[in-house]
Amino acid sequence: MNANSDKQLPPVSVIMPVLNEERHLRGAVEAILAQEYGGEMEVVVALGPSSDRTDEIAAELVREDPRVHTVPNPTGRTPAALNAAIEASRHPIVVRVDGHGMLSPNYIATAVRLLEETGAQNVGGIMHAEGENDWEDAVAAAMTSKIGVGNAAFHTGGEAQQAETVFLGVFRREALEQQGGYNVEFIRAQDWELNFRIREAGGLIWFSPELKVSYRPRPSVKALAKQYKDYGRWRHVVARYHSGSINLRYLAPPVAVCAIAAGVVVGALVTPWGFVIPGGYLAAIAAGSVPAGKGLPLKARLQIPVALATMHMSWGWGFLTSPRSLAKRVIASRRPAVLSEA
Repeated sequence: MNANSDKQLPPVSVIMPVLNEERHLRGAVEAILAQEYGGEMEVVVALGPSSDRTDEIAAELVREDPRVHTVPNPTGRTPAALNAAIEASRHPIVVRVDGHGMLSPNYIATAVRLLEETGAQNVGGIMHAEGENDWEDAVAAAMTSKIGVGNAAFHTGGEAQQAETVFLGVFRREALEQQGGYNVEFIRAQDWELNFRIREAGGLIWFSPELKVSYRPRPSVKALAKQYKDYGRWRHVVARYHSGSINLRYLAPPVAVCAIAAGVVVGALVTPWGFVIPGGYLAAIAAGSVPAGKGLPLKARLQIPVALATMHMSWGWGFLTSPRSLAKRVIASRRPAVLSEA
């Protein structure tokens, strides 16, 4: 690419919310700095109150490359971190990256091209889960299978098309400013909620399999269960806050939780036939784990049903037990906080 074509590329701000990411932060930032993109670029890392070496690693990265900057996020909450990073950034294209996400080498260049070609306000691609041990490989397989996450294209892939939401996202700044940024009350599901508002305002959200971000799964059953419980809990808040935003895919896990619980009760108190429901579920995830685990070591394949059940049951339980007080707090905020009008 020559100098003249470089000048035509819009400058890009990459924003990254970070909390306790000593394991992956350096690699994530280095993957950004190594992007095959000829335009100007900055990286703004929003630092939450980490209890590990995250702040120390971030300071090293700032010293090593003048394109890297940090801003404080004393709340530790993801939407507040994103808003702080957006406000501290300068450029017309805003790329969201997580502290444990690794961009493919041409991610930014491809996203900028797609924004221009489609006229979208936000483009995103595949959340390509990759593990670093047998358990994480099992979770990655579950997260990229239809039995694990349904037909969500950003998990399982698919053709380029208009979408309800995308993983992370590459935004036009004006879309973020028009919406006032992320709603800080959405501790989880803030991406889905923001994309819903952009679509309601007439903006296009575009999914493309050309965009890929490597994602590191949670390292334990407990951490995965908490992650998916929070997903279900906050997805229910989105449904309360934005009527008409729910679909059958989101209702499947809570229905499964209720059906399995009812089957166990009936089986224990009325007739053994009640156990057909939980038994059928276990058989289904065992069968579904076979194609999902193709090519993985035996130890990883054996853990896929555990990962699937953890994801389904935790998401469903979180959805069912999501307190109405969360929706009330979100509704009270109405105008999302809080990008400055400058």
